Amino acid sequence: MRPLCAMLRKLYIRNFALIREMDVAFPKGLTVITGETGAGKSIFLEALGLVLGKRADTSALQDKSQKCIIEAEFELNKAVVGSIFEEHELDFESNAIIRREISSEGKSRSFLNDSLVSLTVLKQLADHVIDIHSQHETLLLGDTQFRFDIVDAFAGTTELYSTYYKHWQEHGRLLKQQQAWLDQEQQAKKEHDYIQFLFNELNEEPFREGDLKAFEEEAAALENAGYIKSQLGLASQILSTGEAHVLSALTQARQALGTVAKFKSDYQTYTERLNSAIIELKDLAGELEREAESVSLDPARLEWLNEKTDRLNRLMKKHGVTTETALMAEKEKLEQQLVQFSSLAEHIEKGNKAIEKAYNECVKRAEELSRKRAGVLKQLEEDMNTLLRDLSMPNARFVAELNHNPEPNSFGFDELRFMFSANKGSDFKELQKVASGGELSRVMLSLKSLLAGKKQLPTIIFDEIDTGVSGDVAAKIGNILEKMGSELQVISITHLPQIASKGKHHLFVYKQDDEKQTNSFIKALTKEERVNEIAKMLSAGTPTTSALKNAKELLNG
Repeated sequence: MRPLCAMLRKLYIRNFALIREMDVAFPKGLTVITGETGAGKSIFLEALGLVLGKRADTSALQDKSQKCIIEAEFELNKAVVGSIFEEHELDFESNAIIRREISSEGKSRSFLNDSLVSLTVLKQLADHVIDIHSQHETLLLGDTQFRFDIVDAFAGTTELYSTYYKHWQEHGRLLKQQQAWLDQEQQAKKEHDYIQFLFNELNEEPFREGDLKAFEEEAAALENAGYIKSQLGLASQILSTGEAHVLSALTQARQALGTVAKFKSDYQTYTERLNSAIIELKDLAGELEREAESVSLDPARLEWLNEKTDRLNRLMKKHGVTTETALMAEKEKLEQQLVQFSSLAEHIEKGNKAIEKAYNECVKRAEELSRKRAGVLKQLEEDMNTLLRDLSMPNARFVAELNHNPEPNSFGFDELRFMFSANKGSDFKELQKVASGGELSRVMLSLKSLLAGKKQLPTIIFDEIDTGVSGDVAAKIGNILEKMGSELQVISITHLPQIASKGKHHLFVYKQDDEKQTNSFIKALTKEERVNEIAKMLSAGTPTTSALKNAKELLNG
């Protein structure tokens, strides 16, 4: 037997529906579950559904004062489910225990190897560990993904399709990115001229931090040039010219001190200090005179300064800033926007090349997919029609119709339909639209039996797939299930002895009443117990001698 995708090892149930406590093991191969109608076979599926993430409520609790516990032990294949553990940062263990607890208040908790997990994690795992086939599951035959999964498994193109799908997704991502660039370009065309105008307006008005203050000071000086000139001249005159200027008086004072300097050293110091003051004041007087001469009335310069100041103030107000530094930042921002506008064309050009490359990768793999898929359809149809004949549908015809689309989609260039005709002379129509419930069940069983030999599958559970079939067909269904059991773990809930006899293992569900309530139990049957149980199924009552003999013959193949 090939390594399994996953296998159910044990299931423990406590305080759920009619089950007070149940602990059952599930070995490899085909396990059959039998029991009278209403004995509780469906409870087993409901419990599995809960432990794998279905919603729960307190109505499922047998004893409302106690919590419900459902625990399933699985053997997992890391290659199949390892990514789920990595995604949720969980330590992978090949022997995984999933536990679901439902309190009497209706609160639910889920655990994976004793780590608390969400129902999302359980639901992700569910798709890889259990495949429950019931009547409603035949709706999958109308699902495009399911049909392609079957054909790709048969053609050995599952990995090729996975690679193709990644390229197709990348192509879609690039198209979305390209559309975003194009939308930006369209918007940029509307905004570009205005942003360029704003930038040019700032760029044509050179300025630095502190310019505004300097301009305002210089303008104030020019506006008061006459007054400044007169006051500078007056100060120079007081110091060095006129009838009683300061320097003349200081010179006289220095001379007076000079006459007494010989009498005391302090007097000499005063003289030197006064001399230094005279020198400094002469220098100051000269500077004031020159400054007064340099002050001139310049109406043109004043006008320029006023205009410059006005423009700077207007620009700062326009851009909502108060300093030259902030205005320079606005200029840089506008410049960056213009650079981005100019780079859009480059992005779009590169995007077109990337899209073309991704598209070519899609086309190359899509063509290979179509070729390989088409190459196995005839064999798939022959194998399916052989199985359908074996299941007492001699006139049924199954056709896989592959059509080519002009452009690739999520499945390549292909459009795939399963066509079906149940009777001679009948037209082929889409399988899910024309086949009856019983026919759909047999088609699904045939497809899954073919898949069992082509790809890794999880544990498959067939819930009364034998409903409405005759003994001969039941025997043939049993043969198919038995063969599937050699490739993977199969569990079949059945009420027909022909199928029950094919099981490698046999579980029996039954009910017992105590003084308070009815309880369901399950047990593994011994060889002798199997003979008796199958004989009961054959005789619909107390086993007769012939029924016991027939049961032994069925069990012996």
